[in-house]
Amino acid sequence: MLELLKGVSRSFYLSLRLLPGAMRSAASLGYLLARASDTLADSGEAGMEGRVLFLDWFERSLAGEEEPPRWPLSFLNSVADRREKVLLESVGDLIRWVGGLRAGEAELVRGVVTTIIGGQKLDLERFGNASGDSVVVLESPEELEDYAFRVAGCVGEFWTRLGFLTMGEMFSREAEEELVRRGIVYGNGLQLVNILRDLPADLEQGRCYLPGVDPDSEDALLAAHGEWLERAAGWVAEGREYTSFLVSRRLRAASVLPAMIAEETLDLLRGVSRAELDAGVKVPRSRVYFLLARALAGR
Repeated sequence: MLELLKGVSRSFYLSLRLLPGAMRSAASLGYLLARASDTLADSGEAGMEGRVLFLDWFERSLAGEEEPPRWPLSFLNSVADRREKVLLESVGDLIRWVGGLRAGEAELVRGVVTTIIGGQKLDLERFGNASGDSVVVLESPEELEDYAFRVAGCVGEFWTRLGFLTMGEMFSREAEEELVRRGIVYGNGLQLVNILRDLPADLEQGRCYLPGVDPDSEDALLAAHGEWLERAAGWVAEGREYTSFLVSRRLRAASVLPAMIAEETLDLLRGVSRAELDAGVKVPRSRVYFLLARALAGR
């Protein structure tokens, strides 16, 4: 499982390695299954209907309603990234490993991955006819927040409930439901950072997650980008506060690292021009390791 994690995760692998052993297996399985569903959702060679069918198959298998999927060879051969192809080939093993978890942990893993798959299917249906020449724009902030919860906020809830289930007061002495609320906001903020960073790539595919904006107006896009950036900063700051309620230093380091990377990304995005956005904004790998050292030092 470690090799799979290293292959498909740039930074979250580091957080998973820091987790206490009681949480690590379920959290790692949840991450890998979510990455596999993300690969299915993004595999354009299958077409929109094919991707929805594959996600349905995946979801039924995870629920125990069908045998683990064996993807068509033609589909697997269309997956360009060898590491993601290996991940898809490993889905059956991952689903069987979920069955080996304690009942409560397995229920949490199935629940979070099912929620994520639901968000991915909604996304495919919403943008099914979109293209760079025909951009579909979300209509309201509520749609954006709903999408962010389905693919990321639910992970904050999963992480928190798994911590309380496996570690009890050694996870946190804060009230569980309050920490769940903060975890959801944290996850939503991380997803919003991704949306802001990936705006040009999404527009090329006909997707605009910034609600109500005119995708043909550079000024309108940049203005909305700046407004949502400040919203993201507030949500990520709540994620920082979330981590302060966790008991152990390793657990705090594992949980705060995504917030630190998100904060660096937001700093790079502030005042960015469209040309700079198009060129791509990314925190360098060397900087990620520096942030990891700071997280471990509790700074």
